[in-house]
Amino acid sequence: MTRATSPLNRLAVPARRALLPLADGLGGVTSAARAVPDFLICGAQRSGTTSLFKALSQHPAATGPVLRKGVHYFDTGHHHGPDWYRSHFPLRASLRPWWGRPRVRVFESSPYYLFHPLSAERIAKELPDARIVVILRDPVERAYSAHAHETARGFETESFARALELEEKRLDGAEERLVEDPGHHSHSHQHHGYVARGRYADQLERMERAVGRERMHVVDYADLFDGSPFALGGILEFLGLPPGPGISLGRHNARKRAVMPESLRADLTSRFADSDARLTAWWGRTPSWCA
Repeated sequence: MTRATSPLNRLAVPARRALLPLADGLGGVTSAARAVPDFLICGAQRSGTTSLFKALSQHPAATGPVLRKGVHYFDTGHHHGPDWYRSHFPLRASLRPWWGRPRVRVFESSPYYLFHPLSAERIAKELPDARIVVILRDPVERAYSAHAHETARGFETESFARALELEEKRLDGAEERLVEDPGHHSHSHQHHGYVARGRYADQLERMERAVGRERMHVVDYADLFDGSPFALGGILEFLGLPPGPGISLGRHNARKRAVMPESLRADLTSRFADSDARLTAWWGRTPSWCA
């Protein structure tokens, strides 16, 4: 049974949240018999990861965690340990064969994995064969979308302009503290990195050092949502999944917001210029927002 057809995942969101502690407890008892992910959608935040997760969940040969999109084990939940992580995924015995393969593929999507300084190293150690999918969006639009998202969730109370002014102070020393103390959690690092999260080159280089370039597939947001099947087809090919019948890539978690002032857009664009140049060199192609 795939995640898309599971009765648990057809429950309303409040019902699923109410069942999470029970599901975690039951999963923990049987963790040794449960699968771990074959691939991860690691980010970037506000770049279509939810849409891709839902599309891949429609595939008859792929399934995600029980009740969740992302487990956040390799960033904020690592202290729980590997048995806790396994508890979120289906039993191996329930994963039926497909196309000559021994079972369907298991995955999750936690967009903070790309940005957290320890996630790549943890993934490399604990999932040595897992493949990594990353979606990159115009960092200016991503930052503005992230601010709207964090505001709606109650994690941001400042205007976008003011949040940008505060970002350096909010994040000062946060990454160093996360590295020095693996049990530490930084609220601002997770929720207020509007510019920092858009400096993709640093994050991709860190992931490459940990897992290797051959295990990474990077997609341009504009290509994924241009209405053609090519980018999604490339993802399926990278993951070793056959073309799935009836898979559609919708848009999920979009939020309405005011038009960004042009002066602010110009300032942000200039702030990302160096990182975008490094990204172009690393990626071997020009990002859509720089073309």
